[in-house]
Amino acid sequence: RCKNLSVSFWNSYWMLPSDVCGMNCFWEAAFRYDYMKTHPSEKMHLAVVACGERLEETVTMLRSAIIFSIKPLHFHIFAEDQLHESFKDILDEFLYEGKINYTLYPITFPSESAAEWKKLFKPCASQRLFLPLILKNVDSLLYVDTDILFLRPVDDIWSFLGKFNSTQIAAMAPEHEEPRIGWYNRFARHPYYGVTGINSGVMLMNMTRIRRKYFKNDMTPVRLQWGEILMPLLKKYKLNITWGDQDLLNIMFFHNPESLYVFPCQWNYRPDHCIYGSNCKAAEEEGIFILHGNRGVYHDDKQPTFRAVYEAIKNYSFGDDLVHSLLQPLEQELQKTMHTYCGRVYKVFIKQLTKSIRDLYGRRSKGR
Repeated sequence: RCKNLSVSFWNSYWMLPSDVCGMNCFWEAAFRYDYMKTHPSEKMHLAVVACGERLEETVTMLRSAIIFSIKPLHFHIFAEDQLHESFKDILDEFLYEGKINYTLYPITFPSESAAEWKKLFKPCASQRLFLPLILKNVDSLLYVDTDILFLRPVDDIWSFLGKFNSTQIAAMAPEHEEPRIGWYNRFARHPYYGVTGINSGVMLMNMTRIRRKYFKNDMTPVRLQWGEILMPLLKKYKLNITWGDQDLLNIMFFHNPESLYVFPCQWNYRPDHCIYGSNCKAAEEEGIFILHGNRGVYHDDKQPTFRAVYEAIKNYSFGDDLVHSLLQPLEQELQKTMHTYCGRVYKVFIKQLTKSIRDLYGRRSKGR
C-alpha cells in the first residue's frame, strides 16, 4: 500500500522509481501517522542562528522546511540586529495558509561572559547552547545550522521525540560513519561521545527535560544543571577544543551517554559521507533526508552535487510544479557532477526528494 500510494494519480502525472519507499516504508509511515494522530495540533519549533553573510543560506533552509512540512512551523531566528529587517521582509512573504510564523531574536549571551562565548569557534555559533535557557516556554525544539536543507517533512524528524526513552533529552547524528576518516577519534584532546563523536548541526531537543536534568561531569562530584555547567566546561577545555560548542556537547554527552538518542546519518548528510567514497549506507538505501552543506560547499565548486541541490531549492518558487520546476532540472544538474565521488552517487540526493514530492501531491489529491 505504501509503495503504491496514489499510483493512479502518479501514472497520469509522472512515474517514480518502484523502490522509492524502501523496505521500511510501511512501518515508518505507520509510526509517523500514529505520532501525528496523538499530537494533532502540535506546532513544530525550529531554531537557527544567523550571523554575517548567512541571510540567503538561512532563507533557503527555511524554504526547504516549508515546502514539505505538514504541521504548522514556528521559526525561532536568532540573528544580528542588522539582519532583522531583511529577514522580516522576506519571511512576511512566506506567511501563507497559516502554515508558518516566526519570531526574531537578538544574539544574546550571559552578560558576564558574552565576549568569550561570541568568539568561540565562529561568530554566534555558541548561541545554540543557550536556547533551553532563552526559550523557556518552548517544550521541544529542532535546532539546525543555516547550511541545512530538508528533503522530507520536518514532521518526520520531529516524530523522533516520540521515540525518546525516559532518559533521553536530545538527538543527534554521528560525526562520522567511518572511523578511518573520523576527526574526534584521531585528533580530539577532550572526551567525546561514542566512537566518532556527534555532529550538532541537526539537534532535536526536549528542552523541558534539558532544563530539569542534572548532568554528570568531570569537574565536580556534584551534578550540575544546563545553565550551571556551560561556563565551567568552557573554562576547563577552551584550550583543547577545536569545534567550539559542538565539542562542549560531545563532552557533556560523553559523561551522560544515556541522555542521547542517535539517529542515522541520512538525517545529517555531509560531504564527509561521500567525498572519499560513499559511507552512509542508510542514505544509499533510502536517500538523504537532511542535507548538511558544511565546509561552505553550497558556495564554491568543490562539491557540485551539494551546490546543485542548494541552487535548486533557492530558485524554486512556491506554487510552481515541483516535478518540472525542481526535481527534473535538479537531476539534470546532478548528472553533470558524476566526475566527483559525491556525483557518482547522485541518486541518493534525489531518492527521498522524489518520494517527498510524490507524498505531497498524494496528500493534495486526497484533500481535493
